[in-house]
Amino acid sequence: MPNIKSAIKRVKINEKRRSANAQKKSAMRTAVKNFEALAAKKDIAAATEAFQLASKKLDKAAGKGLIHKNVAARQKSRLAKKLNEIQA
Repeated sequence: MPNIKSAIKRVKINEKRRSANAQKKSAMRTAVKNFEALAAKKDIAAATEAFQLASKKLDKAAGKGLIHKNVAARQKSRLAKKLNEIQA
């Protein structure tokens, strides 16, 4: 544990941010998994809603710097491809 007051504050802030980032990243992964489960069941209506939510979570995570923007774009593209396959 640091002795300097500003360093102590930094440790607290970093822990708070790490925890918040972990929650956001986990929610993003859960949204993607929920979409994939619905796509596997071929539930078009629910899968479409889940796709929109997963896309939103991916965009927000990329905007906050949790994942790279190209990773978000690639994942969204793959999810859109799955959605189009079940709609066809």
